[in-house]
Amino acid sequence: MTESDDAVWLYGITSDSVDDVRRAGVTGVAGEPVRTVVSAGLAAVVGSVSLSEFGEGPLQRNLEDLDWLAATARAHDTVVAAVLRCGPTIPLRLATLYLDDDRIRGLLGERRQKFAAALRQVTGRSEWGVKAYGDPKTLARPTAVEPGAQAGAGKGTAYLLRRRAELTAQQDVERRAAAHAQEIHSTLGQHAVDGRRQPVTDPAITGKRQWMIFNGTYLVDDELADDFASVVAAQGAEHQGVSLEMTGPWPPYSFAGIDQVTP
Repeated sequence: MTESDDAVWLYGITSDSVDDVRRAGVTGVAGEPVRTVVSAGLAAVVGSVSLSEFGEGPLQRNLEDLDWLAATARAHDTVVAAVLRCGPTIPLRLATLYLDDDRIRGLLGERRQKFAAALRQVTGRSEWGVKAYGDPKTLARPTAVEPGAQAGAGKGTAYLLRRRAELTAQQDVERRAAAHAQEIHSTLGQHAVDGRRQPVTDPAITGKRQWMIFNGTYLVDDELADDFASVVAAQGAEHQGVSLEMTGPWPPYSFAGIDQVTP
């Protein structure tokens, strides 16, 4: 049980048979020793943090500080990665906080079956990210104006015909990009245990000027990761005007039922 001026930061949930994660020698987001709370055959990996920094009001302010957010996210991910090395783990999203250990035990008891199913789902598997970027010029493929119609038209009419063709081509770009994205997602999904389409990332966050047309995450058997990478490469070669970027392996945040865990 933590003191009243502390809260419990939840990193992930694993089996209570997994070796004590404290042996990994990692510390948490506030430099605190990481520990486990055990109940219902499960172990929650947690750390005690001060409400003066991680309470609702201070936390909201801190989350707006990009340097603080980046450092906290790195510390959180370091703990999750260490726990994954100990055994199958359900990683929890950043800043999942509970008032005390008893609330954690209650969570494990109430969600035992769902957490057990999620652990089975992610065992021996990792998450991979695939992003697709489109080249608008290649995807545009302007609609050709009939030579005869343009030749027989005046300058004003010819200009309007060209402009109509250009506008039509521009309108088609997004439709073609969406079709490529759907085909890529469908194909990759056939070579993964599960797949999710995610919102495309703002260029201000990625730092890339390329036009992102697709963002997906896939749960892949570890032994088939090389095969999945080959499929990604083949899709990049097949879709003209589209380039693919594969990242990972990552903790299976997208496939661990974490959206169902709310304090």
